[in-house]
Amino acid sequence: MNTTTTASDPAAFEIMKNALHKIAEEMRVVLAKTAYSPILKSAGDYSCGVFDATGDMVAQGPDLPIHLGSMPDAVRAIVQVFGDDVHDGDVFIHNDPYFGGSHLPDVNVIRPAFYDGQLLGYTCLRAHWPDIGSATPGSYGAVTEIYGEGLRLPPIRLVSRGVMNVDVEKIILANVRTPEERKGDLGSQLAATLRACQRLEGLAERYGPDTLIRTMAEVMDYSERLMRATLADLPDGEGAFADFLDGDGIPDDDEGNDAPIWIRMKVDKRGDRVVVDFEGTDPATAGPINAPLSVTASGVYCALKTAVDPNSLIPPNSGCWRAIEVTAPKGSLLNAEFPSPVVYANHEISHRLADMVMGALVNFWPEQVMACSQGTSAILTLGGVDPRSGNRYVSYETVKGGFGARPNKDGINVVASGISNTMNTPIEVLEMAFPVRVLEYSVEPDTGGAGKYRGGNAARRIWQLLDDATATGTLCMEHMTSPPFGLAGGKAGSAAIVKLKTPDGKVRDLPSKGAFKVPGGSIVDMITPGSGGFGDPQERDEAALAADLTEGYVTEAGIKRDYER
Repeated sequence: MNTTTTASDPAAFEIMKNALHKIAEEMRVVLAKTAYSPILKSAGDYSCGVFDATGDMVAQGPDLPIHLGSMPDAVRAIVQVFGDDVHDGDVFIHNDPYFGGSHLPDVNVIRPAFYDGQLLGYTCLRAHWPDIGSATPGSYGAVTEIYGEGLRLPPIRLVSRGVMNVDVEKIILANVRTPEERKGDLGSQLAATLRACQRLEGLAERYGPDTLIRTMAEVMDYSERLMRATLADLPDGEGAFADFLDGDGIPDDDEGNDAPIWIRMKVDKRGDRVVVDFEGTDPATAGPINAPLSVTASGVYCALKTAVDPNSLIPPNSGCWRAIEVTAPKGSLLNAEFPSPVVYANHEISHRLADMVMGALVNFWPEQVMACSQGTSAILTLGGVDPRSGNRYVSYETVKGGFGARPNKDGINVVASGISNTMNTPIEVLEMAFPVRVLEYSVEPDTGGAGKYRGGNAARRIWQLLDDATATGTLCMEHMTSPPFGLAGGKAGSAAIVKLKTPDGKVRDLPSKGAFKVPGGSIVDMITPGSGGFGDPQERDEAALAADLTEGYVTEAGIKRDYER
């Protein structure tokens, strides 16, 4: 073992910094190759991280920005609950949003790494389980307390000194609809975190455990210095923005209407520090659109990291966020308290806040921001019994939409945006795994907001349930009544539309959130939100507009309507 290398050695620092990132990245590879559910092995709805002994994030893989703010809190919950009662071979699990989780389907598996009896830190893999119980398949029902959202696991020990607590495992598997799939996904998380701990032990063997621990702290300090220096080079300023959510899934009048919910934000940048305050935001709601403060922070961190560091030169870790303060009134929509339900908020609030930060920054950082993207994860779940096998199934999909236009280029069509980084699940995988047929998956023209630079277009996706299958569906969608905004004179993108056509020929619009019955042979037709344009549409280059027409991104009618040409 080399004990002479110090953390101040630039070469050793760079090697260890990159190695820590690669450890997180390798966790991702292990999970992708071993997971059971399509949302993990194909779509990549998970995040991997390396943490120090206090729970601060040292490195995150190329995963989901949505987890930047809340994963450290998830690991800190283990540190706070178990203290020194942590041993080599232990593994912890929890998903409680009020202990640093995000929402119940996101399950954290946390494993401490030791070298020669010394605690080096933790590895954590947060993976979205397609079902965690509750009244509806996929665990996405419009409930009014967190008790109804599924199995809530406080920070508990799943493995003790290498021995699985089979009683805990039995409790988990008894409360989910597809236990074999969940057992496989849990095993993948265990394997990935084990691999990461082995890699940390290898670094400790090479450089010495004390040097590795000091370097982990230096990596976070390095990110803080870069973030503060970059902030200091940008103009000071203040900005404000207000926007409304479509609703929380709980009717607010006798006709079943869902009232809008307002978010109000102020951003104050001074020197090397940014304060984001949500004073004036609506109180927590009855339905599950409430966000714990760590979820709120994730949306803010993602947007500021994108705006401040567009070339992604600053390693994303807990050091970055020391220059950023996020505040929201206690008990409000964005600083919810137990037992408020939260399942929609994890992504819908994070999406909205990331876009709103851009809107607040445009007046003093106009070259650093982008127009509103699709602003929703566009979740559709389907669950029931697969007639082909007689087994229960739960299909969970997050459907892509438009990526917002930028100050110097168009948005992107049909891609994960903002706080998301998930991939498309191949249609062949879906049709093999679930009793559905995908009749269409296409780019929907005229859905990107007009501007000097056009917003990215939405997707149109049409599913048909097999004739002899019946399912319970749930929808979680934003921007069905509030179109994604444009910036600097750019127009808004189109709002989302989702329709259900049953075998009797009846067609009805689905509400933005909640459960619905899907008889066999029914068709779900979804157009996701487009995204906002950037700049005056009259300044759009004629050649670019002609190319859009040729490629089918706009129509003649859309050009006449949006560009007056």
